[in-house]
Amino acid sequence: MPRSGEKEPDVSAMTIRDLEKTANKIREDIILMLEAAGSGHAAGSLGMADVFTALYFGIARITPKMRAHASRDRVILSNAHICPALYATLAARGFIHRRELFTLRKIGSRLQGHPNNHFQPDLPIETCGGPLGQGISQAVGFALASRMNARTNAPGSPKKALPTWHTWCLCSDGELDEGQSWEAILLAGKMNLREMTVFLDRNNIQIGGVTEDVMPLEPLADKFRAFNWSVIDIDGHSIREIIAAAKKARAIAENPTVIICHTIPGKGVPYMENSVEWHGKAPTREEALSAIRSLGGCITHD
Repeated sequence: MPRSGEKEPDVSAMTIRDLEKTANKIREDIILMLEAAGSGHAAGSLGMADVFTALYFGIARITPKMRAHASRDRVILSNAHICPALYATLAARGFIHRRELFTLRKIGSRLQGHPNNHFQPDLPIETCGGPLGQGISQAVGFALASRMNARTNAPGSPKKALPTWHTWCLCSDGELDEGQSWEAILLAGKMNLREMTVFLDRNNIQIGGVTEDVMPLEPLADKFRAFNWSVIDIDGHSIREIIAAAKKARAIAENPTVIICHTIPGKGVPYMENSVEWHGKAPTREEALSAIRSLGGCITHD
């Protein structure tokens, strides 16, 4: 039993269908959290639920029992405003109790509107989030640290073996407007940082509108390739594709990998899907009831 969470699920026994059901339950909790808080970001959180589910249930080497283990994989959430998806996933995975989700954005809550790593190891959150465009830089730092440890562990070294890990970074397409993102992308390519993988949420919206109107990003895949990155293009709602892409990324030895996840903002809730309006908006009670019905669930905070 995890210290502060519910019973840890038997991940090894979960099928793709089980993971899809889990992702949908995470979407329901995102709606309920935001409705209870009265503020937050719905569209991106719902859109990345499948990626979070695949990451924490089938990809990243991190469990409630090893939440503070030095060799755990590092997960960096750069687009930190979609933290409702992270928190709901942590509850589903057994890191925290589901009841805590409904303290989102409350004074004194561990679950603030942007993640805060000061609560580690109770929460497996590596960094503070907020200003967009910083996450890939942070991921580069973690990946370089793992590489430095690996080199220290070279055969014949008299020193005690140091922990190594893979770094997974989640970021949005809109934050690629930030120059710091591209500085980090350049550095990772220069250093051939195979120790890191970026899940890029390509949902085509940002707070100011459609990405291609605000600041055109295409040809996005070609830009990453030009900076010495491997690129994998997937359906960001196919858990099978997400897991397969992550396995492929781990096996790439030459350079860092970006997995471009094509997602639908507001996925699962018809009146939210592909709507810029819901980028940074929480549902009312009636809207939440409608969303939960669309997702096939019922409202409960228990």
